[in-house]
Amino acid sequence: MLNQAVLVGRIVQTPELRETDNGHKVTRVTLAVPRSFKNSNGEYETDFISCIMWKGVAENTVEYCKQGDLVGIKGRIQSRQYETDDEQKKQAIEVVAEKVTFLSSKKAES
Repeated sequence: MLNQAVLVGRIVQTPELRETDNGHKVTRVTLAVPRSFKNSNGEYETDFISCIMWKGVAENTVEYCKQGDLVGIKGRIQSRQYETDDEQKKQAIEVVAEKVTFLSSKKAES
């Protein structure tokens, strides 16, 4: 069996480091990944993919990345179920990043 994902895209929002109850560092980012083909209107669509990073990967991502930066993420896809405040069961699919490669920073506006 194989569960591996490789993504290249831009970070949608500057990541923030959090700490779990057991002291593990974690951050979440949404990665904007443009599709490599055009839709029926001749436009490229973009997928917004949720990614989670733990421990050192999370710390480095928060330290070196901000909104708009281009990154490569290698990891695995996981699904999890959770319950909302109004007791509805939901499912989330996300990429657990094992490696983040910092490709380029978005240029500052003059």
